[in-house]
Amino acid sequence: MKPASKTDMIKFTVKGQVVIPRWLRKQFEIEEGTRALVYQEGDSIVLKPITPRHIRNLRGSLKGSGVLKSLMDDRKHEREL
Repeated sequence: MKPASKTDMIKFTVKGQVVIPRWLRKQFEIEEGTRALVYQEGDSIVLKPITPRHIRNLRGSLKGSGVLKSLMDDRKHEREL
């Protein structure tokens, strides 16, 4: 894990909720209603916001991987059932 250039201390509520510091919300363009993925990576909890910037960065990431062909094959198979 690489060291962060800026850190903040947060605490969990009884329900396990946390407040993400304002400087991080601004940096990652997190607004009210923003969804996020949360998962475990080793001994860390990773929180990945799904923002318009994140979605733009995904464009083209599956190109050439055969995902579209697989999806079309699945749909064809479902129509045949």
